[in-house]
This record gives sequence, structure tokens and C-alpha cells, in this order.
Amino acid sequence: MTKLATKILLLGGLAGLAAAGAAGAAAASPVSGDAPALVVRFNADMLATDSGARALYRRLAQAAERVCPQPSESRLVRAVVVNCREQAIAGAVNKIHNQRLAAVHAAASSKSSG
Repeated sequence: MTKLATKILLLGGLAGLAAAGAAGAAAASPVSGDAPALVVRFNADMLATDSGARALYRRLAQAAERVCPQPSESRLVRAVVVNCREQAIAGAVNKIHNQRLAAVHAAASSKSSG
């Protein structure tokens, strides 16, 4: 079985880290200047079932929580963090390009926005 991998990218970049006051997270950034990333490995067979797609989506969401800064008491910073996580998950789902996973993401997005 082939292992596939995708990266959760912090789309907010270092500006989001600075806004959140996460000085420790900035140190974790790669030296090349790229946004912090985390590799989520999965088996392509996971995407053959709805339960597998949901499990992978949960792992992508957990990775986004680890990559994006932790929310603070500030509403502005909290909005930046939520946006970072949403964009990271959406980017990973788009990169994987699977209909089941996209459906799980759409359902999760509609629940969180409504």
C-alpha cells in the first residue's frame, strides 16, 4: 500500500503567529521562510469509506490545531486563529482532492458557520 502525505500549511504565515503572540511557535518555523507545516500521513484506502474520510478529516483538524497558534482571550486574535485553521484544513482537503473528504469538509464547515 502506498502512503500518501499532505502538509497542513499555516496560511496566515508569521503575521498570524505574531498577532497571536506565539513567540515560541515562530521559532518552529523552517529556516527557509516557509510557513510552518505538519505532515499528515494516511493510506489511500482510508478514503474508500465515509468513516475513513471522517477519520482523516479529524486528523487534519488536529494537525491544523497544532500548526496554527493557540487562541487567546482577544477576539481579534481568536478570529485569526480560527481563520488559520479553516484555511489550513481547506488547503489540505483541496490538495488531497477526494470527493468523500470534500463532503466531510463541507458538512463540517456548514455546522461551524451555522
